[in-house]
Amino acid sequence: MKHPASGSFRNLGVITIIAVYLLILVGGIVRSTGAGMGCPDWPKCFGRWVPPTDESQLPANYQQIYRPRHAIPNTRDDMSYLKFNVYKTWTEYINRLIGTVIGLLIFLTFIFSFKFLRIDNTIIVLCGFTFILVAFQAWIGSVVVSTNLSPWVITIHMGIALVITALLIYVITRSQKNLFSARHLTRIPYLRLLLFIALMLTFIQILLGTQVRQDVDTVAASFDYTNRQLWIDNLGRWFYIHRTFSIVLFLFNVLLIYILNKNVKAESTLNESYPTGKFLIRSSGYLLLGLFLQIITGIVMAYFNIPLYLQPVHLLLGTLIFGIQFFMLLMLNYSESQYL
Repeated sequence: MKHPASGSFRNLGVITIIAVYLLILVGGIVRSTGAGMGCPDWPKCFGRWVPPTDESQLPANYQQIYRPRHAIPNTRDDMSYLKFNVYKTWTEYINRLIGTVIGLLIFLTFIFSFKFLRIDNTIIVLCGFTFILVAFQAWIGSVVVSTNLSPWVITIHMGIALVITALLIYVITRSQKNLFSARHLTRIPYLRLLLFIALMLTFIQILLGTQVRQDVDTVAASFDYTNRQLWIDNLGRWFYIHRTFSIVLFLFNVLLIYILNKNVKAESTLNESYPTGKFLIRSSGYLLLGLFLQIITGIVMAYFNIPLYLQPVHLLLGTLIFGIQFFMLLMLNYSESQYL
């Protein structure tokens, strides 16, 4: 039986998940445009809650004032990266505003989760943990700034964003689990294992992409952000590992989708009212589309000099693929729950 609170909780959760993906997209834009240090301090921006719109509004020695205190070794020391640029500053500021809105949405999700008190306390616990994790993510964001965009900190920042996304998808799906377990799917050998492997491969690929993104930043800076046609040839081994791994990832997911569709369609034929099968087949279609677009954007970036605004789209597609795979794994898990 569906709990009366699950509808409003689901709607709020879906809005929050969409907002998280929007933040990932905006974060990618911040990275690709070099706006990460557009606000050189945190939580304020150039010492203000609302950033300036012109350099004349800043003190003469503002670059010295806002120089990162914990910059990593071998970073630039001429402080040119701190020169005020209104577009970069407001791009980063909007990124922070969206992050704040998401924090509020996740807090509201935590409050709404108390409707499941004495029904499913796990939902409440996980929503509370997600809110704490968002606060930790905000602190990591401050470390990114204070270390002048340290690569390993950026990778951790991306990893936590994926964990937050997965937790939100999990609690929302768990609140609707009766829908997916209403008609049980005959156990397909190794399907859940294959989905889990696909999910882990995607997670690894996203982290590899984060490293490639850092290499692109380094190469771009060495060319003073000119001669984009030379950037790819000067990337290190991580680019080639990432590119080769994408082929493995694509082929594995195509095999997974084939096995899934073959078995789910057979199950749906036996049981026309089976709702989870429809969700799984539809989700596998979205997964295949996401994989195709991901490959296309990767090829375009490799052979057309890394178009500026295609980088955040490439990142967004990767995180969407991760979310779809995780959602499919949860649906399958609840659908097979009678066998567990």
